[in-house]
Amino acid sequence: MLILFITLAVVFRVATLLISISNERKLKAAGATEIGKTNSNILAVAHVAFYLCAIIEYAFTDHSIDTVTWLGLAIYLVGAIFLIVVIASLGPQWTVKLIIARNHVLVTSLLFRLVRHPNYYLNILPELIGFALTLHAFWTLVVGMPLYLIPLLVRIGQEEKAMRVHFPQY
Repeated sequence: MLILFITLAVVFRVATLLISISNERKLKAAGATEIGKTNSNILAVAHVAFYLCAIIEYAFTDHSIDTVTWLGLAIYLVGAIFLIVVIASLGPQWTVKLIIARNHVLVTSLLFRLVRHPNYYLNILPELIGFALTLHAFWTLVVGMPLYLIPLLVRIGQEEKAMRVHFPQY
């Protein structure tokens, strides 16, 4: 069952990456500007590394299905649902990179009013925590999450600055 979970999680992430790449191409073709390119690359590597470390840890440990597995799966699914909501909310502006379009529209839906940076707090963090817990990859969670948080916090700072520059009402 957990091999199926890993496969579906990877396929889901690749599908969202393809959406991001398509949106990025269109945004850049229309003159959009990318901010924090180096940090975006670091985040991408960190995301893949977190997944790989969790999968490797799972492969070398007992993988019984228990309460922690189900809790992790539930947390992961909540994160995945929020990613779908964020992608739908941002539409063609959504990418895994920090890109500001010439005609960038500030999204002020209820979700974005209630939670600043829902993609990070309601998707990425639950996704990674849930993925690690589902696979009982506790070392990945304990070591990998603090390391992942470094470029993520840099990204949030970059996004805050970019939004304040482009949207005075932000």
